[in-house]
Formats: sequence, structure tokens, C-alpha cells
Amino acid sequence: MSYSMKLARLTALAAGLSLVASACGGDDGGGGSGDLAGKSFTVGSKEFTEQVILGQITILALEDAGATVKDETGTEGTALTRKGLESGEIDMYWEYTGTGFIEILGNSPEDVPKDPQELFDAVAEQDAKNGVKWILKTEANDTYAFATSQETSDSLGVTTISDFAELANSKPEDASLCAAAEFLDRDDGFPGVEEAYGFMLPDDQITEVDLNIIYTALPKADPCNFGEVFESAGQIPANDLVVLEDDKQFFPGYELALTVNDSVLKDSPELEDVLQPIADKLTTEELQKLNASVDVDGLPEEAVAKKWLEDNSLIG
Repeated sequence: MSYSMKLARLTALAAGLSLVASACGGDDGGGGSGDLAGKSFTVGSKEFTEQVILGQITILALEDAGATVKDETGTEGTALTRKGLESGEIDMYWEYTGTGFIEILGNSPEDVPKDPQELFDAVAEQDAKNGVKWILKTEANDTYAFATSQETSDSLGVTTISDFAELANSKPEDASLCAAAEFLDRDDGFPGVEEAYGFMLPDDQITEVDLNIIYTALPKADPCNFGEVFESAGQIPANDLVVLEDDKQFFPGYELALTVNDSVLKDSPELEDVLQPIADKLTTEELQKLNASVDVDGLPEEAVAKKWLEDNSLIG
């Protein structure tokens, strides 16, 4: 499915969800003393666990600084979340540099700078023309990966994506793959992996599922032996999964950074100082712990965000 087709479908979905949200009401939080007293912001995020946690962290930090904040976290997919930022429906959300470079700005995966800072600088420079500022680059890298169970890895002799590609070409029924819809459609996702590693997995060996299902499906090898994962996912260690080595270094860096509407940042430059301590604390390991608190331990995203901020003396 093309980006434009997906955007049209998701826009229709968003219209329906907007009506529901209006009917239910949406309380704005915050408003008090602090560096952002008197300011109002709308914070967005995509729908998966990590994004919602990051959105809640941002909301709580802004409220702690005195701002009034509207919660618009949990939007489905990159296309619609980004559309919200460009249209002014949201003021900011956390995005990934690799996603920005390829999926949003339309660059080729082959042109992605390997150095994380160079990638961030390239995205920031290109996106400035769209009225979007990239700030607060973190050390957290939530890159795509392929994973499997230790048992499957051992029995099939697959430890790298090159091994997987060889298996897909020789015994595709053993290379069955579970993946989310967006990964199967993105140039920096499965189509790009097939091209870079020289294989083509038959459609009947690909199962499109919700991302969270993959982590618990792989230990059972049902309905697939391999799956798309995010390296920062807390379910990887929780389910004893093995991440395949990206031996051709296809997947670009997906370092986290905050994307902000340019006019919002010009009006409230204090945003960067308020949120910088959060960016300084965010690493891949921290994301994995945060994600595990929700996806493994079953805690609510807002509670996890609040505890993390308090434990790191970032609010209060």
C-alpha cells in the first residue's frame, strides 16, 4: 500500500476518532507556576507502547513546568501522526531519525548516513523547510530487527539476516515471518530487506499481525518462526528471544528526537531547556525497561511515565 493510500485511509479513521473524542471530552492538565506557566501545548504520539510512554513523559514534564497540556497520544501510525504535526493539530511528538529520513522525507535507504549525528543533522536540515524542528536527539536507538526463539535459531542455524535470506530462498516454509502492516509496507522495512539481502519470501509465508503479538508468538513458533521487532522492546528479554544480526547493516539508526512545530518552538523556546534533562536520560536500555513495565508487567503508560520521571528527579 502506498504512503498516500495509507494516509487517506488513516485520515478517514482519524475523523471518526475525533468525533468520538469530542463526544467523550478531553481534559487538559497542568497550569501553574514554572518556566512554561501560561503556555498551552498539545502533545501527540503514535499508538504503540513506547510512543505512548514518551508522550506521557512529555505531558507530565510540561505540566510540571506550569503548562496546560492536551493529550492527543495514541494516533495510529507515522503518516497520521505526522499529518497532525504539520496541520497544527498537535504541537510535538517524538520521532525516529531513520523514519524521518526515509519514510517522511522520502530519501532512499541506501543514502542514510551511518553516523547518528550526521543522520540527525540531515533530517533536521531537510525538515526545517517543512516548518518542523528536530531537537533533543537522544542516545536511544529503536531500530528495526528480526528475532526468533533460541530453539528456532539453533535448529535452523539462523543467527544473521543473511542466514534468514538463505533459508527464505531454499526452504521458505521454515522462514515464515510475522510482521506489522507498516513494516511490510515501508521502504526501510521488509521490502528493503528483501532487496538488500537478495530474497523474496512468498506471501503465504508472511502473516500480518499486531506488533505486540509477535513477541509471544515466536517462542511457540506459531504462526511463524521469525518476526519483526523493535530493539528497545521489553518483550525481547522477557521471552528469551534472539535478535538476528543485521550483517549488511541495512537498518538505519532510529535515534529518538523530539519533532516540534516551528512556530510553537519560536513562541516557547523554553521547551528545549525543560525537556533536555529527559532527553539526556533516554537510552535504548531505559526504553527497554519502560516498555517492559507496560508490555510485560501490565502497568499503565501514564503510571510508568510518572514513576520514571520521579525516580530520575525530573519532576516534583
